[in-house]
Amino acid sequence: MKKLLMSQPAGWSLLAALLALDACAPKATAVLTAPEPAPAAVAVAAPKAAPAFQIPVEYYTLPNGLKVVLSPDHTAPTATVAVYYNVGFRNEPRDRTGYAHLFEHLMFQGSGNLPKGEFDKIVQSSGGINNGSTRFDFTNYYEVVPAHKLETILWVEGDRMRGVALTPASLKNQQEVVKSEVRVNVLNQPYGGFPWLDMPQYANKNWNNAHNFYGDLKDLDAATQPDALAFFKTYYAPSNAVLAVVGDFEPAEAKAWVTKYFAGIASSPPPAKPDITEPRQEQEQRFTKDDKLATKPALAFAYHMPERNTPEYYALILLDQILLQGKDSRLYQALVQKRGYTNTVSGGINYLGNAFNYAGPMLWMGDLVYDSNVKADSVVRVLDDEISRLGRGSIDQATLDLAVVKLRSSLYDQLSGSDNFGRADMLAAFAMFDNDPGRINTLEAEFRKVTPALMQRTIQEYLRPTNRTILIVNPLAKS
Repeated sequence: MKKLLMSQPAGWSLLAALLALDACAPKATAVLTAPEPAPAAVAVAAPKAAPAFQIPVEYYTLPNGLKVVLSPDHTAPTATVAVYYNVGFRNEPRDRTGYAHLFEHLMFQGSGNLPKGEFDKIVQSSGGINNGSTRFDFTNYYEVVPAHKLETILWVEGDRMRGVALTPASLKNQQEVVKSEVRVNVLNQPYGGFPWLDMPQYANKNWNNAHNFYGDLKDLDAATQPDALAFFKTYYAPSNAVLAVVGDFEPAEAKAWVTKYFAGIASSPPPAKPDITEPRQEQEQRFTKDDKLATKPALAFAYHMPERNTPEYYALILLDQILLQGKDSRLYQALVQKRGYTNTVSGGINYLGNAFNYAGPMLWMGDLVYDSNVKADSVVRVLDDEISRLGRGSIDQATLDLAVVKLRSSLYDQLSGSDNFGRADMLAAFAMFDNDPGRINTLEAEFRKVTPALMQRTIQEYLRPTNRTILIVNPLAKS
């Protein structure tokens, strides 16, 4: 069974996602505060700027529409191949909830030249790893293998893109596998689905953003083989995909292999894009969910994010660093250290990925399990107080600089991870959603454009209570 990366424990945050990858390359240092000025009589040479951290990016499109990103990195003798298809939870049919995830499983059931199980054998016999996941706006498949196996992996991914083996038996098998996942990860777990699965359904109004994307059991049962074949033909065409290759390879050789194994795959017309816009929220929403397995109450809050790539978007990512990320964050200090309401508070932007690999409406969320003698309103009051304190002008340049340093550190940990998946993920997302994987080298500059005044405007517009949804878990199990 392939690991569904959306099934992270409650509280999976941006910082946790970024720091999960080990760094294998040296990182440029950053200065937290400006140095003290030298006495007037002493001439001090200006420090030389640290060289920018540049990731090599070669980007082109095959005649059949497949977007290709190559990024050589000779640090380790490995290669990472990532194929991203522009279909996720938001694109699945209305009467087939969970279908995008189900189809991710079906893609491991064999292809034209590889019976079921052979793909895994090829990867694992070489000492590599492979996996896949389904997210809001894409489904991805990736492999990390020794560099000399790169051609082989490009061949097997090309074979899978050319045609997947779908039979009634394989469909029935994977329907049962996914239904088992739903039972194990959601229905039979305390806080199952909280808040990563629950909150989008409460906070959003557009069905594409608000349905149960793990899948209702009746919808999973209703999927048919013709459904699966039509889904593959519509969404798994090269014109709806990105291929990212990162690691120890020579670009000219890799390009030749990409052409050999992918250029001959037939294209299809682009699928229709659904309307995924969300209306502006004008009133706070509060909901309570009974949980028969939970022994303590829990609370999650969510605010609708600014549109991606706007100045306010970058500002809110930095506000997330200040309010939620790390033990120095304002909410951790207020809820854990000062009041002892809980032993941790988690959160971030895009619980199913990170702040960069999505395309539509998104939520900034936080969540905590707290003591039974604490009132939910007390938790919300602390949240309001900390946001109000920032909104009253407590964000100075030093606070902003520290947020940039924290973000910069976690970002470069992701981009220099030892398996190169973090880099491949970001390159593929930027190619898919922005047609510009080179954005990977401009992110730091965008965050350095943020000013304290912009932070204040972002707080006023996006961290207002009327833009918020509160979800409270009511525990019904005996402690």
